[in-house]
Amino acid sequence: MNILDAYKDLSGTVRIGDTLVGVGQPVFFIAEIGNNHNGDYFLAKKSLEEAVKSGATAVKFQKRFIDEVFTKEMQDVPQTKDQIYGATYGEYRRNLELGEEDFIKLKQYADELGVIFFATPFDLKSVDFLEKIGMDVYKIASFDVTNIPLLDYVAQKGKPVILSVGMSTVEEIDLALAALLKHTKQVILLHCVSIYPTPDDRLNLSTISFLKEKYAPLPVGYSGHERDFLPSLASVVLGAKCIERHFTLDKNLPGPDHATVSLDPVEFKDMVAATRRLEQSLGISGKTLMEEEKKARDKHSKSIVSREHLPAGTTITYERVTYKSPGHGLKPYMIEKILGLKTKVDIPEDTVITSEHIDW
Repeated sequence: MNILDAYKDLSGTVRIGDTLVGVGQPVFFIAEIGNNHNGDYFLAKKSLEEAVKSGATAVKFQKRFIDEVFTKEMQDVPQTKDQIYGATYGEYRRNLELGEEDFIKLKQYADELGVIFFATPFDLKSVDFLEKIGMDVYKIASFDVTNIPLLDYVAQKGKPVILSVGMSTVEEIDLALAALLKHTKQVILLHCVSIYPTPDDRLNLSTISFLKEKYAPLPVGYSGHERDFLPSLASVVLGAKCIERHFTLDKNLPGPDHATVSLDPVEFKDMVAATRRLEQSLGISGKTLMEEEKKARDKHSKSIVSREHLPAGTTITYERVTYKSPGHGLKPYMIEKILGLKTKVDIPEDTVITSEHIDW
């Protein structure tokens, strides 16, 4: 049984603030600033500003209370990379956190710029923290797909939830959705591969098609960790309606994500522009004859044409006709319909045959 069979009122679109995400809507772009602010409010504010200029629909941050997320043993592990932020993993993580006042000011600035502001909570205390500030949507990170208590707590807030499904099995996704859908029907799934950066042969973009089919009608998107953005564009062709990419002002900044998986403002802007072009190119399903095609069709497609002079009363045979442009006469596929019929009027040699020429 499909986990969604019990939910008959699900929709192919999710409303985040005043923005719809899903079927028939433009791709929703999330600039994942995450911890790329390096704990600096002013770097966070500038990143937010540049993300908006680059075409982001939403900007996303992260919030964790270190003692709620990591054991003391894990916090005490020596930090061998980016020691500028602390000698231990705990110190490193604490120094990358923004305070409540920082979040409040960033949320206000995002509102002024007209961009959606939200964050990923990593613990229950962080959910309360973010709820106090006012979130329109919550994001669940891939490594918390199995954290059902967190999912349940987030879903009870009644807000839309974006769920990344990297590093998880189908059975775990089912459990996560069961927890979320008890409280909110507004869920977006993001295909994600939690390898930083992700090589091409591990991207498995076809999973987007699998998720769309298995979890229809829920909108499906893509959270990418590749170095460039070509796979992100491919995800749009496969039907992704939401794209999340890490965002940095400068790939040379210290920190784990700047150089490996983040797009800078120019790249992000190029990705958005290319996606908008793709959306126009994809058009709508089905096949129609466009008005703009008809002129070329009438000029270059083929008509049934007299191979010789055909006096009135002449029987139409294969030998007496050929097929040439222009295409405003009887189409070649109609030859079987007029074989054996007689001409109604004289038809000069090398003349396009029309319906008026035939004695039907």
